[in-house]
Amino acid sequence: MNHTISTLRFYPNQSSFKRFFALWYFTILIVLWTVAGNTVLGFEQAYAHPVAGVAAAIAVSLLLEYVDAWGAGRRPRYAGNWANFVNFLPPCIIPGLACAMLMYPNARLAPIVFAAGLSIASKRLFRAPVGNGQTQHIFNPSNLGISATLLFIPSVGLAPPYQFTENVTGIWYWLIPAFILITGVFVHARFTGRLPLVLAWWAGFAVQGILRSEIFGIPLIVPFVPITSAAFILFSLYMIPDPATTPIKPARQILFGLSVAAIYGVLLVNHVVFGLFLALLITSGVRGAFLWMGELAKRSEALSFKKVEALATTAH
Repeated sequence: MNHTISTLRFYPNQSSFKRFFALWYFTILIVLWTVAGNTVLGFEQAYAHPVAGVAAAIAVSLLLEYVDAWGAGRRPRYAGNWANFVNFLPPCIIPGLACAMLMYPNARLAPIVFAAGLSIASKRLFRAPVGNGQTQHIFNPSNLGISATLLFIPSVGLAPPYQFTENVTGIWYWLIPAFILITGVFVHARFTGRLPLVLAWWAGFAVQGILRSEIFGIPLIVPFVPITSAAFILFSLYMIPDPATTPIKPARQILFGLSVAAIYGVLLVNHVVFGLFLALLITSGVRGAFLWMGELAKRSEALSFKKVEALATTAH
């Protein structure tokens, strides 16, 4: 009963409940995938990496929430009862495990801790106004943490794509990506409303692949090799269409997805590595800049109106 009451308090309407469901779905999936990856599939990271990533993410999130709550004079969101604390954890677990799953720092734990901690901190550091006095963090936390780590610690690389199905054979080589693909599409279609963004990204990826094939005379199959990996499906369904950092309106979602694809193509042509992660990072940053430009324009217009109104009052 207490769990139900807490859930209703945080998710009072259907839209909020859908986000709540999607968040827990992603959390459960990435936990199961991490366990399966380290026991069956063939993940090459150390067992300590996901533990360190989640621990760092939770620690940073608890600290920042406490400081924010103290400054605002309110109770921390994780306080009150066990349900509040449990529902506070998914946004920590997802980037903590994602950073450990997608990066390969050899035996070191520090890069994972850095990436996971920065992922959580970015939600407080990089925000943009979205109307009605509300703000939204503009970068997918995991993407920013991973991108920054790859850029600032050159000795860290991405995990090999083959690790997601390295130790399976036969039909399982197809069933695992198929399961992730089908369930991910269903969740975005039914609960997050981000299916237009996903489809636009895939369409844009296909277009840039065809264009590169035609312009540079490479076999058509080459630009499409990445889509055969489970890692690409993970990126497409669980990183790009993050409901907390992407547009709500379908038209803007389509623009966002196409922009990621276009920037990815440009980066690839210019031999920039880690193109997928950087393309999403750049697109999110540009979107955040436009949100701030729109907000500043509204503030300037409101200030000018007040000045005119004041002058009119003084004249009378």
